[in-house]
Amino acid sequence: MTSAGVMGSVFPVAGIRLGAAAAGIKRPGRDDILIIEAAAGSTCAAVFTQNAFCAAPVTVAKDHLKSSPRWLLINSGNANAGTGQKGHEDALSTCSALGGLVGAEAERVLPFSTGVIGEFLPVDRLKAALPQALAALSEAGWESAAKAIMTTDTRPKIASRQFMVGQQSVTVTGIAKGAGMIHPNMATMLAFFATDAGVSKDDLQGVLKRSVDETFNCITIDGDTSTNDACVLLASGASAPLVPGSKDFMAFEQAVLEVCQILSEAIVRDGEGATKFMRILVEEANSRDEALLVGRTIALSPLVKTAFFASDPNWGRILAAVGRAGVLDFDIDRVSIFLGDVEIVRGGARAPGYTEAAGASVMAEEEILVRVRLGRGDDAATVVTCDFSYDYVRINAEYRT
Repeated sequence: MTSAGVMGSVFPVAGIRLGAAAAGIKRPGRDDILIIEAAAGSTCAAVFTQNAFCAAPVTVAKDHLKSSPRWLLINSGNANAGTGQKGHEDALSTCSALGGLVGAEAERVLPFSTGVIGEFLPVDRLKAALPQALAALSEAGWESAAKAIMTTDTRPKIASRQFMVGQQSVTVTGIAKGAGMIHPNMATMLAFFATDAGVSKDDLQGVLKRSVDETFNCITIDGDTSTNDACVLLASGASAPLVPGSKDFMAFEQAVLEVCQILSEAIVRDGEGATKFMRILVEEANSRDEALLVGRTIALSPLVKTAFFASDPNWGRILAAVGRAGVLDFDIDRVSIFLGDVEIVRGGARAPGYTEAAGASVMAEEEILVRVRLGRGDDAATVVTCDFSYDYVRINAEYRT
């Protein structure tokens, strides 16, 4: 990933335009609202947070998703969450305002917000910036769009993939934001994807759900599932129509999966205060769910995460996390654990030949693989996470100041 946060070439998506503007929601002078417009006839799929205190825009977006939406309206700097009936009315009001400017019903607009919880959305400022965002609409607007949705992110996150259907190229491009309050459940922080392929709404929903389950739902920074998580996939149909089950459709799903993978890992790499990137690979489990359970227990352990920050090969913390994961009928004598290629645990105890120096050498790296073999079956799963540093505490302690 480059310092600019662009993961490879960014390909415009025919039939999808993006425009950003500065509304002064939290900080003056920076773009903080974004409009994404899909061509007439586009299809839309989305997944949302399962947090019971879901934000007002999430509630409205779920309802409007039934009405073949063509516009997404996103703001950063204010989550419009924990704001009760007024928050709901504010979200509807912004949809109505954009709908009025483009000559469409409010139900054709999906609202999304990210930022501080518990404060009312500055609706007047947001509405005033809508004409500027509409004037900026462009198929080439992906990079400015990625910047407009940032909060504590240190860099924008964008990725693209292209593949061929006959003589025609098909594009998948996406942006995401997130650096803290990251532990997705069904969706992600905020992520928006688009393709020029022709895909039905139901088929698009299936592709998005499967791709999110394999990527965004397998990352964690701090164990906190946001009130505002949402992930949207738009298909403009400007290029080739795709038939489910065909080779071309499988290539499309692979492209969506790859873009999701790149962006989900970019979020972890940009984790608040993060200095280490860790993959927790759990193998030989009875089921994928069991592997995920163990992987998430390790990834969420503050003791494990702080040990990684200190480059301390305190492998007992990993062992303890595996043991408390809640695996039924667990035989610890079958368990092996590795740091990179260094075996640290065999048969439920310290591996013969393991040395502190070998463990410390792996822990000094910026990217580390933790591999756990449960000795119970043939299923596996990977959870991606980062360490906890002093800066994570500082960033979150000062978040509202």
